[in-house]
Amino acid sequence: MSPRDIPAPIKGQVLDFPTHSGSSRVPDRHLAGARPVKPAGRSGGSASGGGSGSGSAVPPSATAKRPRDMRIDAFRGLALAMIFVDHVPGNPFEVLTTRNYGFSDAAEGFFIMSGIAAGIAYSGRFAPAILQRDGAWAAISPVWKRSWTLYLVQVFLTMWAIAIYAWGANTFGLPALLSEINLRQVFENTPGAMIGIPALTHQLGYVNILPAYSVLLLTAPVVLFAGLRAPRLTFAVSLLIWFAAGVLRLNLPNFPNEGGWFFNPIAWQLIFVIGLLTGMQLRQGKRFVPKSRVLFALASGYLVLVVAWMFIPALANALNSQLARLGGAGVPFFIVAHDKTFLSLPRLLHVLALFYVLSSLSAVKWASASTFAAPLRLMGRHGLVVFSIGTMLSLLFQVFMRADPGSLWMPVVLPIAGLLIQVLAAWVSELARRPRHPAPVPEPAPTRVSVTAKTKLPA
Repeated sequence: MSPRDIPAPIKGQVLDFPTHSGSSRVPDRHLAGARPVKPAGRSGGSASGGGSGSGSAVPPSATAKRPRDMRIDAFRGLALAMIFVDHVPGNPFEVLTTRNYGFSDAAEGFFIMSGIAAGIAYSGRFAPAILQRDGAWAAISPVWKRSWTLYLVQVFLTMWAIAIYAWGANTFGLPALLSEINLRQVFENTPGAMIGIPALTHQLGYVNILPAYSVLLLTAPVVLFAGLRAPRLTFAVSLLIWFAAGVLRLNLPNFPNEGGWFFNPIAWQLIFVIGLLTGMQLRQGKRFVPKSRVLFALASGYLVLVVAWMFIPALANALNSQLARLGGAGVPFFIVAHDKTFLSLPRLLHVLALFYVLSSLSAVKWASASTFAAPLRLMGRHGLVVFSIGTMLSLLFQVFMRADPGSLWMPVVLPIAGLLIQVLAAWVSELARRPRHPAPVPEPAPTRVSVTAKTKLPA
């Protein structure tokens, strides 16, 4: 039985693969807004391409920097925190993460939130007037530059993961570490692994979400261009690609191992595209999926059903049996199973329902802007730094806990300490972003008074 054929989990069962559970890279500069607007029109023509003179006006929605949506930062930070907790197996805080109450986990949330942030930050450059004024490369290059940054961070974290586990095996006498989290190829087939690591075809457990995100950013300019002009059609094409990936088992290849990427970008592009389209609409002050009482009720009902599915064994057995019958009747596996690699339908519906319900509640917006959520917002604003430090800390803490499996304090103290270190790192990054010297306030120009007539003083 392959992982994609595993039935829905029941509370108390561990059916996921924690060494591959997703993590969050989130672009730190994604919410920086559009580039400063240059004077409309170039010499010899207008921004719209016709005539000459001053040029046509750029739509305000394409250039205006909208107020920051606190929910984006807060939920990015929350996803990062849950990813870190899930990546330190055996701690008591694992029961608080979303994977215990639904089919999806923080990885799906990460992809959606990253798509929203990218849609808000980059879509303005793809507006027709700005594209014609600044050119295509001015719109594409920031997205591809971010993709390249993520690639470099992926290689960096992979090397650190190898170093941490090798150090643990040598220091604590734990040779088994050298064959875990997909490290066997590194030490037994080093030439093949050294080819696969920079080519992104050999990914280690806990360090395997950034490759998919980097690849998706490479294709994001096409989605941004099409999404501004035909958002519904763009969504339909993305949905069709997801369906084809499941039916045809399309995936990017691994090397030197067989198989494909755990986070299959051909399938996971769907929720990233949904995030992009949502961010593009938010930039214009709209919703990609409008509020609807019927849709809210359906989404809420599905979330309740999934919780009951996971906590009531009799219900889980009955529903899993029905899914198995559908699979036996020829329904594709990604429709009836709970596969993570191909973003199966139950997982997809769960994350979309959760996303829709949370985005529709005014209480969520208030809570995201509250003082209590400030640490999460801070982490969310500096997602790449936080994710990188959290990944290295989680691997280091795993080694410590393996070296002393009977420890009672480490499962409690280490996750808390790790989260505090990540908040501190985000705070330092926040300080580094602030200008060192405030901009000088210009003094008002002196007023010149002209005397036009002589005034005779009284005697």
